[in-house]
Amino acid sequence: MSSIVLVTGATEGIGFEAVRQLNADGATTILHARTREEGEDAVERLVKSGSEPLRLRLAVADFTSLREVAVMADEIAAEFPRLDVLVNNAAMVGSQRQALTEDGHEVTLQVNYLAAYLLTSLLEEAMRRASASRVVNVSSSLHCGGSVKWTDLNRTRRYTPAVAYAQSKLALTMFTKALAEYDPSGRTAVSVHPGIVNTKLLSNYAHRGRSVSEGAEPVVHLCSSEVAVHNGAYYDGRLPAKPAPTAEDSRAVERLWKLSARLTRPSEE
Repeated sequence: MSSIVLVTGATEGIGFEAVRQLNADGATTILHARTREEGEDAVERLVKSGSEPLRLRLAVADFTSLREVAVMADEIAAEFPRLDVLVNNAAMVGSQRQALTEDGHEVTLQVNYLAAYLLTSLLEEAMRRASASRVVNVSSSLHCGGSVKWTDLNRTRRYTPAVAYAQSKLALTMFTKALAEYDPSGRTAVSVHPGIVNTKLLSNYAHRGRSVSEGAEPVVHLCSSEVAVHNGAYYDGRLPAKPAPTAEDSRAVERLWKLSARLTRPSEE
């Protein structure tokens, strides 16, 4: 039975290449795109590169809208009662100026973390139906320099793109630990720094980076059920690494877990 894998942010960069590699390995791959036009273009490029179209699916949601995330999750669960792997890869660099989404959250935090939190939560039942499901969160080494500003998550004071990005990746890494601690139930979760890769996020790191194929390789490696992982761990490439101290602080992890549930709860009409 081939595995079913959802990769978010998959129209370019590491996400696109991860879909290509997973599809080549025989997985049914669900490609998430921000818009249908971008998604259909990505699917066309994948098929031209040799991907099997019968094992490609498209899912669409703009992560600046939690409502769209919820609708997409419902559509995926309806078509795929079982989900083996969820790769939370979608990410953006911090916007040059502090900006809020329609849900009232700082845009980098929502796209890079809160959308992933909500999507993972809504697909929990589908993952439970898999014999050994896994969540792979694409983090960043920059999370080690981040902090969660509990009293000002939107960074209305002292905002910089780098600070917003680091906070979002720290939150994603902490979320990985929470998934392992609060609801293991046969599912494993890991976060991974794929290295410094030549994508749109490169400006956060350096002027030069590895190819997207090299960056996607450790992500795809960690998706395999044949690869034993340390549940809740942070990886640098294929190897376990030491995350930021906050990501191992049980009280901070629990606080973020509870806060995320509240922040992603649908507002009352």
